[in-house]
Amino acid sequence: MTATTFLTRAHAVRRGKWLTWVTLGYNSLEGILSIAAGILAASVALVGFGVDSFIEVTASSAAIWRLNVDNDARRRVFAERRALSVIGLCFLALATYVAIDAARSLIGHAAPEESVVGIAIAAVSLVVMPMLARAKRRVADALASRAIRAEARQTDICMYLSAILLGGLGLNALLGWWWADPIAGLAMVPLIAWAGVEALRGRACCDDCVEDGAA
Repeated sequence: MTATTFLTRAHAVRRGKWLTWVTLGYNSLEGILSIAAGILAASVALVGFGVDSFIEVTASSAAIWRLNVDNDARRRVFAERRALSVIGLCFLALATYVAIDAARSLIGHAAPEESVVGIAIAAVSLVVMPMLARAKRRVADALASRAIRAEARQTDICMYLSAILLGGLGLNALLGWWWADPIAGLAMVPLIAWAGVEALRGRACCDDCVEDGAA
């Protein structure tokens, strides 16, 4: 490994840590506000979005752990596998929660209240998440890290969920379509489950890796 490569990798690790800490802080605030607003408005989609924010906090924590051991090849491979497992299982748990809660709301005709706070949160996330995801993918490419790619993909999913949430809350607020909220929640489920399966598949691939470069 040349000095230039080392410095480039070291820079990527530092940038990755900074981006991940920003994501962790943003999603902590987003999660608290979304769940509180969702409970007040009885919004399944908004509460599910808030829970997803804390799933991403967990994913970001796993990614930070992965980045902290980057200079140790053996620990790096172990961290890759564990981080992908944590991210994948969290996604699948969230998909199950949202599916059950949304179905229950549809069957029970539970109409949510309008949520201006929820609409604002979704709109801001729709702008912030794509920028973070793009930057993380560049770090993942520089480090050849499946775990960082999975965490970046989780940020992409958050962007998609923001768009779905914004549509559900907007239709409910503008047209009174109460069913748009739980339908939006159900629309999130395939995306969330897909991300979980992809992360677990990446973890299985890492089982055969000797180092990140082989991942």
